[in-house]
Amino acid sequence: MILVDDLDHSEGDDVARREFPLLNRTFSIDLSDANQQRLSEALAFIDEVLENAREVKQASRAKKAADASPRLRGYTQTDVREWAREQGLDVPARGKMSDEVVEQFIAAHPDASPDAGPDAAAEDSTGESAADHAEASAGAAAPRVEAAVPA
Repeated sequence: MILVDDLDHSEGDDVARREFPLLNRTFSIDLSDANQQRLSEALAFIDEVLENAREVKQASRAKKAADASPRLRGYTQTDVREWAREQGLDVPARGKMSDEVVEQFIAAHPDASPDAGPDAAAEDSTGESAADHAEASAGAAAPRVEAAVPA
């Protein structure tokens, strides 16, 4: 079998498969004695450089912490977008909605307030249920809330 030097494509009796370690990995290449000498010198230079250098860690992107207090209770952002569009409000197709739109939604759907307790889903301070609010809001999307049924 005739081996060919992978660097200069020469053939010769001195061409052999050479393995070398670099950065915790092992590589293999077919080299002549002359190119093996060049590789050894280059690896020695790299070792010297690495001994005098400092490793730079890539900065990681800061992750946003999940919102600990949800803005809505029992409704999704899609519910708010649909309602806002039906009200003629301008909302983005994706991303964060303005606080004003969310506040208007909560005003129209008091049971959506994150401060509302479990009883707020069944009745608000006027004694009306979430279903009553949905019927009273002409053209409003039906809320996705399961009202508690008194026993």
